[in-house]
Amino acid sequence: MNQRDLTLLTDFYELTMMQGYYEKGQNEIVIFDVFYRQNPCNGGYAICAGLEQVIEYVKGLNFTYEDVDYLRSLGIFDEEFLHYLSGFHFSGDIYAIPEGSVIFPKEPLLKVVAPIMEAQLVETAILNIINHQSLIATKASRVVFAAAGDGIMEFGLRRAQGPDAGLYGARAAVIGGCVGTSNVLAGKLFDVPVLGTHAHSWIMSFPDEYTAFKAYADLYPDNCTLLVDTYDTLKSGVPNAIRVFQEMRDAGVKLTRYGIRLDSGDLAYLSKKARKMLDEAGFEDATIAASNDLDEYLLHDLKIQGAAITSWGVGTNLITSKDCPSFGGVYKLAAIKTEDGEFVPKIKLSENTEKITNPGNKTIYRIYDKATGKIRADLICFVGEAFNPDEDLVIFDPLETWKKTKLKGGSYSMRELMVPVFHNGECIYQSPSVKEIAAYCTQEKATLWDETKRLFYPHRVYVDLSDKLYAVKKELLNQLGRE
Repeated sequence: MNQRDLTLLTDFYELTMMQGYYEKGQNEIVIFDVFYRQNPCNGGYAICAGLEQVIEYVKGLNFTYEDVDYLRSLGIFDEEFLHYLSGFHFSGDIYAIPEGSVIFPKEPLLKVVAPIMEAQLVETAILNIINHQSLIATKASRVVFAAAGDGIMEFGLRRAQGPDAGLYGARAAVIGGCVGTSNVLAGKLFDVPVLGTHAHSWIMSFPDEYTAFKAYADLYPDNCTLLVDTYDTLKSGVPNAIRVFQEMRDAGVKLTRYGIRLDSGDLAYLSKKARKMLDEAGFEDATIAASNDLDEYLLHDLKIQGAAITSWGVGTNLITSKDCPSFGGVYKLAAIKTEDGEFVPKIKLSENTEKITNPGNKTIYRIYDKATGKIRADLICFVGEAFNPDEDLVIFDPLETWKKTKLKGGSYSMRELMVPVFHNGECIYQSPSVKEIAAYCTQEKATLWDETKRLFYPHRVYVDLSDKLYAVKKELLNQLGRE
C-alpha cells in the first residue's frame, strides 16, 4: 500500500496550471504555506502528523511512461510539456514543524520553497496527507485527555473510510496518545502495539458462554480479557468470567493481564456492578475495558459518573473523527523570489477577515513561560528576525489588537519550531519512529495549560505576528485598499 506511485495523486487543475506556467516560461521560486484556520472539534490546539508520508511522497515524485501516456490520452497537454513531465523531479526546499508537535491556527505547519511548477504539483497530496493524519492525531489526543490516564486502544479499522484511512489513521492515533491499535498491518509497518481480545462470535460458536471463556483462557492465559455482554452481563457474563479466573488461579496460573470487556449497555452502571462482583470474588486487580461508540464526550461523562473502567477501545468516532470529519488545512502562496534573490511578500484577500493570509518568507517561534514551561504564545515572523528573551516582549491578537500581554524580559524563553526537511530536492531530515513521535507528543502536550486542553470552551493560545510582519501585512492591505 505504501509502495504505490502517488505522482498523479493531485487535482487536475494543478497540472493545467503547470502547463500554463511552462508555456509562459514562468517558473520563478515561490513560497507556499500549509496552515489551518480553526482547531478541530472547537478545541484549543491540534497535533501535527503525516510528515513522514509527505517525505515518502516527495521522494517518489516521478512521472512514469504510463503516467505520461495517460495524460496524453486526455487530449489537453502538449507534447513539449509532457516531455518536461517525463523528466520531472522535485528540486526545492521544504521546512516543517515536526510530527507530534502541538500546533495552532494560522501558523505554517509546512513551507514549500520551490519553482512554481513544482510547488503547485505537490499541493494536493501534501494537504491530503497532513489534513488526515493531523485530524486523527488531534481527535485521539482529545480522547486520551478525557480518559484521564486510562489506556486508549484504537479499534476503528472496520469503520474507517477505506484501507488507507484505517492504516494511517491508526498511525496518527498512536501519535496522538493511543496505547495501541487493533490494526495488524499498522502494527507491522509502524512498529506499534497491536491489541484486541475476541468478538461475540467466539462466544456464540461454543455450546455455552462458560465453555467459550474457558477455551479462550486456555489459549491465552497471560492475556485473558473476556467479553461479557453476549447474553447477560451481570447474570451470566461476569459470573462466568469469575468462574474461569478462579479455576485459573486454582490451577496455579499467575493472573497478570486479565479482566473483562463491556461492549453494550449502560457502561457506568454495569462497570460499577461488575467491579463490585470482581472485588468480592478476590479479583481486585482484574481490569475492566469498555468499547461501544465511545468518544471524548462520552468518556468525560462516564468519568464523572464514576465508571469503573480503566481501559477503553475507541473505534468509529476516533478513526473517522465523526463529529469533525475534516481538518481544513490550506496551501497558500506567500512570496515570490525576484531576480535579485529577494522574496516579495504576497497576500490573499477575502471578505472574511479570517481568510486573509500572512505574507512573506516566515518562520515560527514558540514562547514559553520560564517558571512553568508552559506555552505563552506562538510568534510568526520573517525568516532572519532576531529576538532577545532578556528584553520585554508585547504579544497581541493580530485581529483584536487591543488584547495585549507584556512579557517581562527574562521571564520567557523562545524556540524556533520549523526544521529543514528537503534542501535542493534532497531529504535532509530523518523521521523518528512512531513510538518516538508519540513520546514527543506527550511532552508537547505537557507544555499546554490545563485551560487549553479542556474539552469545552478552551482557552485560546495567541498566535502573534512580529512587529515587522504585522507592518508589512498592514502596508499590503493599504496598497490594496483593504485597510
